[in-house]
Amino acid sequence: MDRFHLMNVLVAVVDAQGFAGAARKLAISPPAVTRAVNELEAHLGLRLLTRTTRTVRVTDAGERYVQDCRRILAEMAEADESVTGQHRAPRGRLTLTAPVLFGCKFVTPIVREYLERYPEVNASCMFLDRVVNMVDEGVDVAIRIGELPDSSMQAIRVGQVRRVVCASPAYLKEQGIPLTPVDLHRHAIVSTSSLAPHLEWRFLQDGAPLSVRLQPRMSTTTNDSAIAAVVGGFGLTRRLSYQVAEDLRARRLKTVLADYEPEPVPIHVVHREGRQAAQRVRAFIDLAVERLRSDSSLN
Repeated sequence: MDRFHLMNVLVAVVDAQGFAGAARKLAISPPAVTRAVNELEAHLGLRLLTRTTRTVRVTDAGERYVQDCRRILAEMAEADESVTGQHRAPRGRLTLTAPVLFGCKFVTPIVREYLERYPEVNASCMFLDRVVNMVDEGVDVAIRIGELPDSSMQAIRVGQVRRVVCASPAYLKEQGIPLTPVDLHRHAIVSTSSLAPHLEWRFLQDGAPLSVRLQPRMSTTTNDSAIAAVVGGFGLTRRLSYQVAEDLRARRLKTVLADYEPEPVPIHVVHREGRQAAQRVRAFIDLAVERLRSDSSLN
């Protein structure tokens, strides 16, 4: 019995929240994953996982054991890297994801610097305006904007952005400036990817939540097209501050309702492996955290 292999399989099952996902990650068959977990449970004489047809849950004993497994596997990986010198020369392929505009503006320069620093690493960048399943799609690092759900992922907060309502100066001159969120009912609203006929924008009024239900005049599938519409003088839109920063600086857009803005939206660097991550992953995380935290537009 290879105890370290069995530990690695168990951790993969917990991270993937299932046997099939663990099998894909480890490039072995699902029955092999099942046998490994069964063998480990038989050796220990206790149940580590509770299986149903749809979910896999970690027992209390399993949770403690998985934590110990992570520590042991991380120490093994560090020992191997120390001997082989991989800590001085990361190599292999790094796969990362981020929202489209954020990836273009902030992540691409970091990736370029990273690849110049580590010539034996290749990078695959998935810039998509959807939440990528890191386990199913083999992603090492993700930049997430928004509150994070509870998960087994590791997350490092690196900054924040604001939700701003904005329009072109020409539109505001012609249609007037909304002074309260309720005034938005009298304006043309541009939204993105709204499948429902209505949307809700949430604000803060004197510290209390305030929701305004709106019917968009225009709904698009991309942030770029929504921004282009309002820059062209059609209606108001609500964007994250980094998405319209250049247009605000150039005075192509102007923010409104600043006194009613909700709490800023957090930005996290998310990864799967903790200290057990490959050196190429840890090296990128260290660089990304340093660069994003030092960017004044994200703080």
